[in-house]
Amino acid sequence: MLYEFKIHPRHCAACVWLLAAAACGRIDHLGKEPSFSNPLATQEHSAMITASLPTVIEETSALDQASLWSGQRGSLLGDRRAVQRGDILTVVIEIDEGAEISNETDRSRTASESLGIPQLGGLSQRLDENLPEGASSSELVSIDSSSSSGGDGSVKRNEKLTLRVAATVVDVLPNGVLSISGSQELRVNFELRELLVTGYVRPEDISRQNEITYDKIASARVSYGGRGQITDVLQPRIGQQVLDAVLPF
Repeated sequence: MLYEFKIHPRHCAACVWLLAAAACGRIDHLGKEPSFSNPLATQEHSAMITASLPTVIEETSALDQASLWSGQRGSLLGDRRAVQRGDILTVVIEIDEGAEISNETDRSRTASESLGIPQLGGLSQRLDENLPEGASSSELVSIDSSSSSGGDGSVKRNEKLTLRVAATVVDVLPNGVLSISGSQELRVNFELRELLVTGYVRPEDISRQNEITYDKIASARVSYGGRGQITDVLQPRIGQQVLDAVLPF
């Protein structure tokens, strides 16, 4: 008996599309180093080429403009911290955290109960005569019980990361908070390392050196990873990941 299988063209096209989508990340660096992302398509570039909101310019005299001690932004001692869309600041990421949790429980319980009728009008002695040799009715009921339980748990984690990356102010919120976004790519041979930082900062938290630490960034998102031949080898195949997700055993 022969069976005939027919594959609908739509199903074939869907399989081809899935395979192409799964392999598109690897084709980019197939036999060559991974390509950098397009810097012209980032939020930083868009923020730099877009004109920021007009700022109020204070009237200054010619003497103030020529003075080295003026507080203007372009003077020698002026404030050059990032304050508007398109400005650049340095994000300092120094994470050295450790957590250790240890729990231990121990419980013990012992109970004993005994019931005897050694003297009950002589009935116990008469009952013993009819019992097998060695048996006695002096202690009719005796119960002993004991229970014990113990548990021990431990969690230990240590993380350390030190990075510095330049971020760009991509937006100024109505309340004055700055939305920042920064990216950095470093390629060594056939491996590309990526560092992404996003979040919200207050202008007053930026230091005079135009730097801000990660612990002062609200909704901070820090990603440090990479792509390339080494990363491809470390990652399990897509089919294996699908099976790990759907198989119940």
